[in-house]
Amino acid sequence: SDGESFCHEEKRDLDHVIEYPARDCPFYRLTNSEPRGRYRIIKLVLTDPHLSVLLVHTRVEVLDESLRQKLRLYALLAPHIAGRGAGNSAWCSEIGGSKVIRAERQNVHLIVACDTGFARRSVGYVGFSDGWQDLMQHFKMEWEFPSAEQGNIALTGEIDLPENGEFTIAVGFGRSYQSAATKLFQSLAESFESHCQAYVRQWQRAVVNPKFDFSNDTSDAGGMYRLSRCVLLAHEDKVFQGALVASMSIPWGETKSDDDLGGYHLVWTRDLVHSATALLATGQISTPLRALIWLAAIQRPDGSFPQNSWIDGTAYWSGLQLDQIAFPILLAWRLHERDALGLFNPRVMIVRAAANLILQGPVTAQDRWEENAGYSPSTLAIVIAALACTAEWAGEYDETSLADFIFAYADWLAAHLEEWTVTTEGELVAGRPRHYIRINPTDPSAPDPHADPNTTMVQIANGGGLHPARNVVSGDFLHLVRYGIRDANDPVVRDSIEVIDRVLKHDLPQGPGWRRYNHELLRTKR
Repeated sequence: SDGESFCHEEKRDLDHVIEYPARDCPFYRLTNSEPRGRYRIIKLVLTDPHLSVLLVHTRVEVLDESLRQKLRLYALLAPHIAGRGAGNSAWCSEIGGSKVIRAERQNVHLIVACDTGFARRSVGYVGFSDGWQDLMQHFKMEWEFPSAEQGNIALTGEIDLPENGEFTIAVGFGRSYQSAATKLFQSLAESFESHCQAYVRQWQRAVVNPKFDFSNDTSDAGGMYRLSRCVLLAHEDKVFQGALVASMSIPWGETKSDDDLGGYHLVWTRDLVHSATALLATGQISTPLRALIWLAAIQRPDGSFPQNSWIDGTAYWSGLQLDQIAFPILLAWRLHERDALGLFNPRVMIVRAAANLILQGPVTAQDRWEENAGYSPSTLAIVIAALACTAEWAGEYDETSLADFIFAYADWLAAHLEEWTVTTEGELVAGRPRHYIRINPTDPSAPDPHADPNTTMVQIANGGGLHPARNVVSGDFLHLVRYGIRDANDPVVRDSIEVIDRVLKHDLPQGPGWRRYNHELLRTKR
């Protein structure tokens, strides 16, 4: 703010450029430029390699001389400690002569400090007395409230901006005030450059094969590949190792209340196995093995796995999805093939999961989109592949009769794929009545072994309506090809690809994209 005529919020009012100064590392530089070219803010963002502290080194470049003595910067933080916006408390404090702002909820603490200090500080209630309201009304801090307790709060501090325009903001976390404070000041006692060197060095040390980076194979010299690998590694929890959340994001998070704590920051077995498998493909072994062990630790006595879980293994949603019971078997098999299991033996986990698949299947209570019950080509593909791996494993243990039984059941499933999941009366594309459908609905508690995909009806979630199952398609059937259950040149597969290309494919500026399935509304609204 210039204190007189404007107050810009970085995320809303400035133009953004994100860059990655170092290879194989999620250390990034964020340049936020004022649209009229009067100033820009350059941030270097990382975490302390050894402590629970976020570090943001910032440089302000004033390009309009009329603003040089006027421009003021403010740090704004809205804590949602332990996952909730309500019930947070905050205070302006001092530690060893340093002015800080701290917040707490349920014995989890955070402290914010600036290495050049805060000129002013305030804590308030969001929408009423918080610093954002103050700045938008007055273009400068006129409120300096020392505390705000048990509410939805925000912390605001005016940066004591030095002549060179550089400073470092730090946010420390701990299970006590003293713990958070100790980490914070231990981190600030070391230069940002030193932290940066250690951070980059440790991330680059995690690269298994530096030559395998696609630098000569992609238009971006392998940049997306290397960044994607870092993103997957970053999604593993550092306390509950092996727990890889689906995403750190919360879709539509700005509309979620404390009554709905879910989001993608949970562990789905399916997403965890996908992430671990991708890392395995890069040469990483330790993370996929930790992921498998974490899964074995949360497996239920009946062999099933929760629909999703918090990182400590506590189940959240209660749905049953057969593919999520099958996926851990596939991960175990891939590690076994690479002789990467170490001393861990997943045999009991695998046998229990396979038994559950046989007892509960072939109808899944939820498909991979967590919406419908029935015969799903996607789910069946993963179940068949997992059972084949289980049978192979049983054979290696000389359990021949068990291996024969599981192979026979998997073959039986494969032999019924077309009966359960292929329509011969599809109406989506002229001349292509035969193709895989998204799902053939039936009740998992009393499944119809002869449910006709030509006549069943499917209810599309999120207001998509009721439609003939024969006319609802998705690309999920391609798992049958990926796992070697159907040949890519199988006539039904080729016809199905033509149908989904005609119905689901959209040409976008970045290239073609395919919707999940037709008639869906959830992810197509803009």
